[in-house]
Formats: sequence, C-alpha cells, structure tokens
Amino acid sequence: MKSNNSIIRLFNVSKRYGAKYALQDVSLEIQKGEFVFLNGPTGAGKSTLLKMLYLAETVSEGQIIVNGMNLARISRSKLALLRRRFGMIFQDFKLISNRTVFDNVALVLEVAGEKPGYIRKKVMHVLRTANMEKKVHSYPPMLSGGEQQRVAVARAMAGNPSIILADEPTGSLDAEAAQATMDFIMKYHEKGVTVIIASHDIQLISRTVKARSILLKDGILQNTATML
Repeated sequence: MKSNNSIIRLFNVSKRYGAKYALQDVSLEIQKGEFVFLNGPTGAGKSTLLKMLYLAETVSEGQIIVNGMNLARISRSKLALLRRRFGMIFQDFKLISNRTVFDNVALVLEVAGEKPGYIRKKVMHVLRTANMEKKVHSYPPMLSGGEQQRVAVARAMAGNPSIILADEPTGSLDAEAAQATMDFIMKYHEKGVTVIIASHDIQLISRTVKARSILLKDGILQNTATML
C-alpha cells in the first residue's frame, strides 16, 4: 500500500545474472527521513539493491519508484536529475588521488553546473562540518583512511541530496574512524535526509541511531524490524 510519505518503493524486484538471482522478489517501502540498515552476509544482495536504486544496475523483474519516478521508464534528462538526489558513499572512498580534497568535493557541484563562488562556499561548509577544512589542499594519499572517508561523505553531502546510499562505509576503518564517519552521517540524517546503509557492522549502527534493519539472505528479503 502506498504511503504519502514514501520516497522509495520496490515492487517484486528481482535481479538475475544469467540463471543466478542476486535479488529475488523483493518488495519494500522506505519513508522520507528514515534510517535503514541493510544487513546480511556477503553475497546477500545488499550492494546490488543499492546499485539498482541509482540505476548503476537495472532490474530484471519488478519495478522501483524513487520520488515518484518509475526507474524503468525514466528519460536520460530525468536520470541526471534523479542521481543528484543521491549522495553516494563507498567503502573504498573512490576519491581522485591526483586532485586535492577541495577538488574532490567540488567535482559534484561542477558537474551540476554551479557557479564558482557558490562551489567554494559550499565545499568549505561541508569540509568544516567534517572537521577536514585544514586538509583542503591535501591529496587523498596523504590522508588516513578515516580522513578519506570523511572527505567522501563531505563530497556526498555537497549536492544537498535527499537520500544517502552508503555501501559498507565503515568496513575498512578502525573503530574510532568508523564512529566518526557515522556521527558525520547522522548530522545530515537529523536534518531529514533519508539514509540507507549496507553494512555488516550492526553493533555500530545500533549504537548510533534507531534504525530499521532489513535482513537479506541469498537475495531474498528475510525480515524488517526496528533496532532500538
């Protein structure tokens, strides 16, 4: 049943690679401003689900609706608009090693066609929020893993996304850096941003936020429950 507050809806979604299912018959609804934790072992389909939300992968069966847009029918122009609604965070950071911290964050805004004055102001704002403004002229190889992830989160937030998708964002970090990354993400969730995180680290999530946990196993939705 459709909710007036839903931002993402999946209807009997499956993804096949040849004869093998990565996801099978998944139906799910996510509300605006919700914090959702995708849990499950390696190969459960968590990353595949995230990729289908921003159309890095297409569904084999079923439908996905994001902000009222049916992803199976979306035009090229609307696809660009859709992707701007997402802030993407990855385990391996995906920073450009030969560009400075400032340039890595600014790239999102440059692609969106923003003016230079706005770009500088916005980049410095998100870097201050991440406590990374002193590293603005540094290059990614000069940073620790935790610092690189904070830059990656800052880049994701620079475009004012309504949805954050994070694939194992703390998987390669030590406990202190992982908590700092989660705290940074929470600053934006508290402003109403929808957050969907695929992670094995259920203890970190449960310490940080009251979230809805969605368990996937072998591509099949097992259950969904609120973590206290």
